[in-house]
Amino acid sequence: MEIIFQKDSYLFALNLYNNMTSIHSRRDTLQSDMKKYLLIIIYLLLTNIHLNSEAAVILQYHHVSTETPVSTSIAPLQFEAHMQFLADNGYRVVALSEIMNSITKQQPIPDKTVAITFDDAYLDILQQAKPILDRFDYPFTIFVNPGIVEKKRANYLSWQQLKMMADSGVIIANHGFYHDSLARIPDDMTESQWLIKQGELLLKAETMIEEKTGQSWRYLAYPYGEYTPAIEQLVAEHDFIAFSQQSGAVGLATTLTRVPRFPVSQPYDKITSLKDKFASLPVVIEASNNSTIYEFGALAFANFNVIIDDFRKSQLNCYVTGIGKQQVEWLSDKEFRLTFNAPLPVGRVRSNCTAPSISQPGRYYWYSKPWFILNSGKKWYPL
Repeated sequence: MEIIFQKDSYLFALNLYNNMTSIHSRRDTLQSDMKKYLLIIIYLLLTNIHLNSEAAVILQYHHVSTETPVSTSIAPLQFEAHMQFLADNGYRVVALSEIMNSITKQQPIPDKTVAITFDDAYLDILQQAKPILDRFDYPFTIFVNPGIVEKKRANYLSWQQLKMMADSGVIIANHGFYHDSLARIPDDMTESQWLIKQGELLLKAETMIEEKTGQSWRYLAYPYGEYTPAIEQLVAEHDFIAFSQQSGAVGLATTLTRVPRFPVSQPYDKITSLKDKFASLPVVIEASNNSTIYEFGALAFANFNVIIDDFRKSQLNCYVTGIGKQQVEWLSDKEFRLTFNAPLPVGRVRSNCTAPSISQPGRYYWYSKPWFILNSGKKWYPL
């Protein structure tokens, strides 16, 4: 029998083991060897029944409309098709908080769990998306910019509408006070000054959301998906969970300052291409360098460390925005390198790596790493 180590299963086994042994600790202390064997037995049982396949997927939408920018929109009929597919194929659509609570408490996530999120408080979420979601009884989250809501724009939800939805169970969460990138430091500010300002705006936005809707989840979706390691640290210091825009499933080992979500607006809205994403598994891969911002031509390769290896090395495929499939060079059993076959293009760039699972045939591990590539002279590309 081949035993494949899975970190999520191990964490769950350890949690179960601790709960069991704590009951005994009031009476007798188990002998060291007995504790060791108990943990091994629990772990083997869990891996054998494939609890390692536990996975959740978070979907990211913006507009649900045929009259808004294509790159951030999905047609109402296609959005309904997404919801119908989830219903027809045994997916559990839950509140975002249920998934996050499972991760923070290191409790098992039932397999095929999905959360639905919308970035920006667009009016069509209420007019087009909510009636469809209500028919399926699916919960969802809206990430809002309080500074924009305050301007009372015609195509944005009002505080009154957001409060009404919050009272009906919709999660209203933080998307920054304004829709400003958190990675772009103005020329007239130091990084320290910038971080102080962003911390103040983050808390200001959270306070206003709580005052207007009665909710404070301390969830943040990075505007434009742009972030830096320093912003991640700031988010953690203020006890927020942050969501990005790179693809991937989530599991118990997911880093809570860059929780992945699958963008599913056009052109990524086709069911044929979404099936593998909906069923994807969280792979524990970490880039050796967590930096996200590079000048054009400065990043020639990237190394990655693999913690979970329930896939064959020869079947790991990685694609990078604008330059296509990249050769995967294994430096050791647990480390691989991508040496880019061309300079990374200016803009928001992602490396998406996938591999079929050995223990769960037909399902794929999915990992994505974002980079933000500046023009020569370290000039930012347009938003």
